[in-house]
Amino acid sequence: MNDKEALTSVKIHDVIARRWSPRALDGEAEVTPEQLRALLEAARWAPSFGNTQPARYLVGLRGDETYKRILDSLTESNRSWAHRAGALLLGCAVTRNEKGTVPYAEYGLGLASENLVLQAVAEGLAARQMAGFDRDAAREAFELPDGVDPLVVIAVGVRAEPEVLGTTKDIERENAPRVRVPLEQFALRDWGTAAF
Repeated sequence: MNDKEALTSVKIHDVIARRWSPRALDGEAEVTPEQLRALLEAARWAPSFGNTQPARYLVGLRGDETYKRILDSLTESNRSWAHRAGALLLGCAVTRNEKGTVPYAEYGLGLASENLVLQAVAEGLAARQMAGFDRDAAREAFELPDGVDPLVVIAVGVRAEPEVLGTTKDIERENAPRVRVPLEQFALRDWGTAAF
């Protein structure tokens, strides 16, 4: 199986270099409750603006009702592979609390989700974040209150060979090299002037 480790200009931590977003997952492999707890504990300890901690996750393990409701909210193309995930999580941002609007709530959920995904890599799991889901359907399925916005679904599982995806196009996409903007376009001293 291709690990698709990031090709970097300098050495970075292994857990970051090995993080990518596969869709080929083993439909029989389980995500244990202990692993899931570690992922969520990592997310819980992410930084947030003013320690507002806006991230919340609805957590489904394959076969339970929460998993089914999250899966049902996905686009057809995401359902075609995500049904093999051992766990599906619906990431929500709490945008209002007793003090009013929570600043940078989406950013807080993003930070928490990255911690979750990196912990998945550390646990020997794979995680793929998705925006391809019906937010209104998810809101209704879970009766989310006002001030709670569903923003991302995260599939967590054990990687499988790309052939599990079935089509040549999907297999090629899974095997394609990872690509990023070069560092000289990403890190700038002034707009248009590379920092390195």
